[in-house]
Amino acid sequence: MSAKGDMLAGKWYDANFDAELARERAIVKDYCMEYNSTSMKDLGHRRDVLREILQNVEIEQVEILPPFLVDYGYNVFMDYGCFLNHGVYLMDCAKITFGKKCFIGPNCGFYTAIHPFEVAKRNAGYEMAKPITVGDNVWIGGNVVVLPGVTIGSNSVIGAGSIVTKDIPSDVVAFGNPCEVIRQL
Repeated sequence: MSAKGDMLAGKWYDANFDAELARERAIVKDYCMEYNSTSMKDLGHRRDVLREILQNVEIEQVEILPPFLVDYGYNVFMDYGCFLNHGVYLMDCAKITFGKKCFIGPNCGFYTAIHPFEVAKRNAGYEMAKPITVGDNVWIGGNVVVLPGVTIGSNSVIGAGSIVTKDIPSDVVAFGNPCEVIRQL
């Protein structure tokens, strides 16, 4: 199987030195640079560029403020009414899914990649990716980091500055490092 096939299958793969993946990242990062440098008044062009970045998202149904960055774009799935504030980074080596009407604060990172602890494997460029899922109506405060394999349940609120290391159930307020449930909604 190819490195891309291994990546999409959740297996260890060559993330740093595989030519196909490097080419895909370079193309989408050029689109991200174009999106981030396009005037906010030029909505038509911004949407056209965003369609190139996020092929699985109905661009007219979401709002994403620059700067915005992804690794591949094709692993991002977002339902209607989502809002991503300035500085969101989606490390979409695995699927990142947002439900309906999610509000993501500024400078948040969603990281799907896991690197090996063994130095030789890590230096050889290997990684594995696990998906991130965010339910409907989730509000995530600024500067939140969501780690690989995490699911955040619908209607939950994640406090600013949190590091989400494990699943968060629906209908709760959670915050901290590591992020913990504080109370039910």
